[in-house]
Amino acid sequence: MKQQMLWALATATLASGVSSACQASTGDPARGKVIVQQVCAACHGIDGNSVASANPSLAGQHPVYIVTQLKAFKAGIRKNPVMLGMASTLSEADMLNVAAYFSTQTPKERQAADKTLLEAGRKLYRGGNAYTHVPACMACHGPAGAGIPDQFPRLAGQQSAYVLKQLTDFKAGVDRQNQTMSDVAGRLSDAEMKAVAEYISGLR
Repeated sequence: MKQQMLWALATATLASGVSSACQASTGDPARGKVIVQQVCAACHGIDGNSVASANPSLAGQHPVYIVTQLKAFKAGIRKNPVMLGMASTLSEADMLNVAAYFSTQTPKERQAADKTLLEAGRKLYRGGNAYTHVPACMACHGPAGAGIPDQFPRLAGQQSAYVLKQLTDFKAGVDRQNQTMSDVAGRLSDAEMKAVAEYISGLR
């Protein structure tokens, strides 16, 4: 029952957060590429595949999610000094164009860095933890980590260190403000977060 409640809350929370972006028009990938070359490529890669574990890969990410996060950075809802500076220069049309460009890029396949954690991560991602009432990650993000457009972000192929940092931030209530993910992360042990982060990094 608690898992069902968490999934329902996740849907409602993210649906409210992306509603305005869903109503926006589709961006122009060609114009977005120009902005990416000037503003985004240094951290996220010209093709959206970041080489630094501190920065997320955006290739293949759902455009509504990208726009929603950029708006959150610009408004200071999601707190990150670097991204605040970058997002502050972008108009809503710019955000749509950047999102359109990144969403059309091909994500690079990655391998888990610590393969000894894969089985534990797989069990948690696909089945959750009934004892601590942690729902399966794939309930929202899909069996292969592709997410659900306009609802839940793509996770497949993110570097494990980045995923681990986001889970840690959700648990601590730092930077990432999402009631559902904060509740889920708060139920995860440090070992579980590390294991599921490794598993996610190898999804494709």
